[in-house]
Amino acid sequence: MGADHVVATYHVETSLPLEQAAEVLAGEQSTGTFVRVERESDSVRAHFAAQVESLDELPLTGASPLPGTVGDTGERRRARLKIRFPLSNFGPSLPNLMAAVAGNLFEIKELAAIKLIDLDLPDAFTDRYPGPQFGVAGTRRLMSRAEGAMLGTIVKPSIGLTPDELAELVGDLAEGGIDFIKDDELQGNGPHAPLAERIKAVMPVLNRHAERTGVKPMYAFNITDDIDQLERNHDMVLEAGGTCIMVCINNIGLAGLDYIRRRSQLPIHGHRAGFGAVSRSEQVGIAFRAWQKLARMSGVDHLHTNGISNKFYESDAQVLAAISAVQEPLLGTTPAIPVLSSGQWGGLAHATYEAVGSTDLLVLAGGGIHGHPDGVRGGVDSMRQAWASAAAGETVEDALRSSGALRRAVERFGPARV
Repeated sequence: MGADHVVATYHVETSLPLEQAAEVLAGEQSTGTFVRVERESDSVRAHFAAQVESLDELPLTGASPLPGTVGDTGERRRARLKIRFPLSNFGPSLPNLMAAVAGNLFEIKELAAIKLIDLDLPDAFTDRYPGPQFGVAGTRRLMSRAEGAMLGTIVKPSIGLTPDELAELVGDLAEGGIDFIKDDELQGNGPHAPLAERIKAVMPVLNRHAERTGVKPMYAFNITDDIDQLERNHDMVLEAGGTCIMVCINNIGLAGLDYIRRRSQLPIHGHRAGFGAVSRSEQVGIAFRAWQKLARMSGVDHLHTNGISNKFYESDAQVLAAISAVQEPLLGTTPAIPVLSSGQWGGLAHATYEAVGSTDLLVLAGGGIHGHPDGVRGGVDSMRQAWASAAAGETVEDALRSSGALRRAVERFGPARV
């Protein structure tokens, strides 16, 4: 990767000649406007204009053109386009980078579709952004789970429990052997169960469990808030003996995430709430592969990727590509942990492990634990035993023979995936 530029990869559609549309995009996002102006000299263009690095035609998707598209939309073509942006245009600043690679380009009427697919960043960004602080190794150390899949759950019901009821649930989960518990993204700092009251109720339960067993399950308190409240919220968790904070990345922004990363003494659990708004469409937005690099550079230790057989829109192939993307090295930063969630339960362990080939995963099951016929302990046991079996190279049938908890899960949730 060149030290002086960023390469952004897009999928675009246009009814213009592909080369012309590519030049429109490169010009609009660097030195150009709709007409060559006096001070846009050859020297300025040579030093600051974005350049088309490659253009490869792709099959059309069949989707309708974006509103406001000009030209004969019946004659559209689609391409994979790489644009090289000089680093000197924005410096190693993620917010300013985004103005170039994901700014007005979504509004260019010559483009019938445009989606940012990937970003190649130079090493200069690591001088400014430290990336994850704890990652896989630090998280395993704090939750006392040296090997195997890290298993967790989301507080259910998502909203409605009093702090005392939450503390009781956390106690049951801790006794059941859970590694990780998180607030739902919907549970922030509302008047029914304020963050300070949740911390006050939950942490004594976890601290007593740790004193008794030597193991403290990690609880990710959702500290999402206005930026000027993030540090205060973090400090409340830290002072109470907490070992993790959670933020909704899209709600506090990359700058907010970087702000709390620079101040945090705890792992940051990155929730991607709202991500579908920028990624679900094939025609417009930002793909997970590009977005996760921005989140990791900004400091998340755990990043949601979704899981196979999920309840949302992503296919298994998309989920597995997301997991793989988070596992890829990124400019020498600490490895982050893919977080699998949405419809997960013990019956997916073997299929997931076969596809991913790693247990450096944080696997979250909401209903898959809370909805187990034998309660949360049975839910945790079914997950733990299924993942241990998968990692040992056993079959689903082997696991079902040896694990009563998994058999009971199958009775409730349906057949295990093979």
